Amino acid sequence: MERLFESELRVMEPLWEEGELSAGQLAKKLNASCGWNRNTTYTVIKKLVDKGLVERREPGFLCRALVSREEIQRQETEGLINRFFGGSRTAFMSAFLSEKLTEDEARKLRELVEKLR
Repeated sequence: MERLFESELRVMEPLWEEGELSAGQLAKKLNASCGWNRNTTYTVIKKLVDKGLVERREPGFLCRALVSREEIQRQETEGLINRFFGGSRTAFMSAFLSEKLTEDEARKLRELVEKLR
């Protein structure tokens, strides 16, 4: 799967939140949130359709995400770890956790690590 550009993520967010939206509804939302015009939104939708990440159906130019937010998060995180940390999750976590954790954050991380073992 190809990496998503920031503009593509802006289109995906409302689809993940609301499920299915028409291109017109997406255009209105993106105009309100970031000032995009209709043509910009439609261009980005087309790119997402071409990448196989969004399905567009008629009537009504209805759009829905074909991948979950979690799938994209996993893909982007793996790419980050591979590019900047040589594929080492340990090096990534060490850099990520260089700040002090609250007791609650530390507890949640311990629980997560135990669950993943």
